[in-house]
Amino acid sequence: MRKVILGLAITLDGYIEGPNGEYDWCFTDQDYGLNEFFTRVDTIFIGRKSYEIAQKHADSNNGETIPGMPAMTEYVFSRTLTSVKEGAVLVSEDSMAEARRIKEQPGKDIWLYGGASLTDVLFKEGLIDELWLSVHPILLGSGKALFREKESRTKITLLESKTYETGLISLRYSIDN
Repeated sequence: MRKVILGLAITLDGYIEGPNGEYDWCFTDQDYGLNEFFTRVDTIFIGRKSYEIAQKHADSNNGETIPGMPAMTEYVFSRTLTSVKEGAVLVSEDSMAEARRIKEQPGKDIWLYGGASLTDVLFKEGLIDELWLSVHPILLGSGKALFREKESRTKITLLESKTYETGLISLRYSIDN
């Protein structure tokens, strides 16, 4: 079965965006393992807000959301959108059953690209298998936290860590479901 991998940038104090939705604190001066990660995945799960931000970014960057990202099957999870870009798939009904079905299909692993709400629901449903966090050496003090309150503890196991000269630390964990 394919793995769902939550892969994103996070600040040392646990935020995925600043208080005004900004992500200008993310390092873009080098690859930070992204190209290697791209060889592991062929599908993206993305929530509505993250999808809209990604589309806005792509519109002002010649259609490119992330430099060097290969073509992938994109599933947009939203109860409010009525359409998505050509080639993407809108998931609006029974989304967790659909996520399970997609996970069981043949293919490479699945990148959970973003959406704190989508991440929260997938986490509660036990559908996230790995965390790949690029911890940036900055304290924002406020913003959108990656993890919301949980009803129970989640045990994780470190699979890999890499420190970059910029101070960014890449951490990869498996989730012990």
